[in-house]
Amino acid sequence: MKQVTATGQTVEEAVEEALAQLKTTKDRTEVVIIDEGKKGIFRIFGSRPAVVKVTVIIDPIEEAKKYIAEVSDKMGVNVEIECIREGKHIYFILSGGKIALLIGKRGQTLNSLQYLTQLVLNRFSDQYLTVMLDAEDYRKRRNETLIQLAGRLAQKAVKTGKNVALEPMPSYERKVIHSALVDNKKIKTFSDGTEPYRHIVIAPK
Repeated sequence: MKQVTATGQTVEEAVEEALAQLKTTKDRTEVVIIDEGKKGIFRIFGSRPAVVKVTVIIDPIEEAKKYIAEVSDKMGVNVEIECIREGKHIYFILSGGKIALLIGKRGQTLNSLQYLTQLVLNRFSDQYLTVMLDAEDYRKRRNETLIQLAGRLAQKAVKTGKNVALEPMPSYERKVIHSALVDNKKIKTFSDGTEPYRHIVIAPK
């Protein structure tokens, strides 16, 4: 959190001085007047400068968007970022050229960027927020793939009578697998391992 205490002949001048030091605008700050000052006789004798404390208000979503843009730029991707907020859930929808670079193999790059973006967002937020990054409707396509995969591996577990372990996945992808198989009475699913290697195991009953 950036803040400065500044003085001036008037409150307005003190605020302008603080904004100049912070290199920001008034609409992005919170101003507290410590002393309104006193003009004095002929503005000299008995005068007292105005004193203000100005604090920069940091928007966590804007900081997160800035982080995504910086990482994307370093990867050579000119990205456009759309943000949708639903309560404590923040969705960033990415588009632009070379967007496949941000997705990566099986979404690994996108998942990593999502994890880091959530860290940035919550560093500046006064409440815990969850983040979901999507690009080119990847999440929807990935969910469909996971549901199909869950069905095939459940059949394999029943047929062989052995546990089937899936590759490590982030928690929301594991949830897709669990949900897809929750009504299958022939198998049970559980998570095993520790992050980032935590994975689902499909076991025959």
